[in-house]
Amino acid sequence: MSDEVPFVRIADVVKRFGDAPPALDHIAGEILGGRITGLVGPDGAGKTTLIRLMTGLMVPDEGKVEVLGFDTVANAADIQAAIGYMPQRFGLYEDLSVQENLNLYADLRGLPLGERTATFDELLEFTDLKRFTSRLAGKLSGGMKQKLGLACALLRKPRLLLLDEPGVGVDPISRRDLWKMVENLTKEGIGVVWSTAYLDEAEACDSVLLLNEGKLLFTGSPAELTARVADRVFKVSGIPHGRRQKLASYLDDDDVVDGVIQGEAIRLVMKPGTKPPTPEGHSSASGVATTTPRFEDAFIDMLGGGPGGRSKLAETQTPFPTDGERPVIEARGLTKRFGDFTAADAITFDIPRGQIFGLLGPNGAGKSTTFKMLCGLLKPTAGEGRVAGFDLRRDAAEARNRLGYMAQKFSLYGDLSVGQNLSFFAGVYGLAGARKRERIQLMTEIFGFARLLDMSAKDLPLGLKQRLALACAVLHEPEALFLDEPTSGVDPITRREFWTHINGLVEKGVTVLVTTHFMDEAEYCDRISLIYRGRSIALGSPDELKAQVASPDLPDPTMEDAFIALVQGSEEKEAA
Repeated sequence: MSDEVPFVRIADVVKRFGDAPPALDHIAGEILGGRITGLVGPDGAGKTTLIRLMTGLMVPDEGKVEVLGFDTVANAADIQAAIGYMPQRFGLYEDLSVQENLNLYADLRGLPLGERTATFDELLEFTDLKRFTSRLAGKLSGGMKQKLGLACALLRKPRLLLLDEPGVGVDPISRRDLWKMVENLTKEGIGVVWSTAYLDEAEACDSVLLLNEGKLLFTGSPAELTARVADRVFKVSGIPHGRRQKLASYLDDDDVVDGVIQGEAIRLVMKPGTKPPTPEGHSSASGVATTTPRFEDAFIDMLGGGPGGRSKLAETQTPFPTDGERPVIEARGLTKRFGDFTAADAITFDIPRGQIFGLLGPNGAGKSTTFKMLCGLLKPTAGEGRVAGFDLRRDAAEARNRLGYMAQKFSLYGDLSVGQNLSFFAGVYGLAGARKRERIQLMTEIFGFARLLDMSAKDLPLGLKQRLALACAVLHEPEALFLDEPTSGVDPITRREFWTHINGLVEKGVTVLVTTHFMDEAEYCDRISLIYRGRSIALGSPDELKAQVASPDLPDPTMEDAFIALVQGSEEKEAA
């Protein structure tokens, strides 16, 4: 591979916007054909800026970018004719159908009329969108939108394909489908740049450029990076109860770099030269063993470790009693129909106080519909939902006052400042006077908003937007928290900080309902309901769901393996 001519050469590139620190700070690297190169890093790392420099849509302030032998400043049009580009935000027209979007992009790309029928058929077959040509793009699921975006980027077979975070908000099955499609393209010699904040996606790349705050931290194969934490990653197993407290205590140990919950186990990364963790002081833990390191382990280690196990938010939370009470959240036969379409069909479960319950499922499966019914945003067609004992049909206002809601997309008011959002939502949740001032001041201190109170919410980086959304959701100390894909797109450190707060709140008796496409986040749940085609097809703890799909060929399945196998098993039952 070293003898090949690179498709992209990046030489000492600097890009600035205003007086802020450089978005790209002396970046250098190469991208080869016939390979998937991961452009990896958290939100704000500089990934999108670097991709736009490759397209010729931006020019560097210093340094040089060459793409397919062309200089991006002098020959931008030549580059744009030879590449495919799929932007981060859905760049298609939502009020046009799938076919109409293809027609429009064929016009924009100058695809000859005589080639269109064959090209459309090939791409619709490739993306499995043939059945949906008349559906409006705005009505597609997240995964289907990404497939349509990919089809439009491939209308004229490019030599280089640039994909800016194609996996964001996409379920594991759709993500796996996208990966298969892209891997097939590399077999034809096409070079692919796959930008991502998901570090499990980085592991699937042939090589990576790892960015953080505009700086290049690493370039090479993923295996080279994970090798830095070899023999330092451990799994403490057999912790059926109290694993959140145990994780917090491990994270207080100076020898521990990072730690996460993995079902009834805890995964830890230790500092170099330290002893393995021991179950001492953790009497319910049954064993400690080394485990295979992940790209994320090495990245967190490179950044100096995670945020620790202490949550100031949880420390200020008034505890809720956990003994002898009815479930805090109840779903009894919840059903929602839209005309002839049943989005959710007789969904039933309950969540005791002080537990995390996960709703998982592919895009369009019905989990968001179920979620919205339970937090009072959508009226069920049939069935019953309760929060803190209040029926969502008869006592919707009382139920909503007992819950905090964090939406999938940033749902606060972008034109209001940080301080104005906090004040507005405090009022919405019935806080006033000294109590309102006290809670706003507390959120400001806990989440570090003091210097940001006058900044418009829309101008915050994604990680700070998510902190503000969480702060607004917990201002009134709710009994139940509804979290709809709360960490989509944020960096690993912010995700750990977020889950430290959630784990701490749950230990104080707060009850959490969460949807997520991160399968490692699903491991934090006490129980999970897997929703598919409007029905619950599996219900149990993460370890129970993984055990259902374990086999001699797959003795130790991941949560993603379980998700895909259970969905495929449901399809096979329906087809039988």
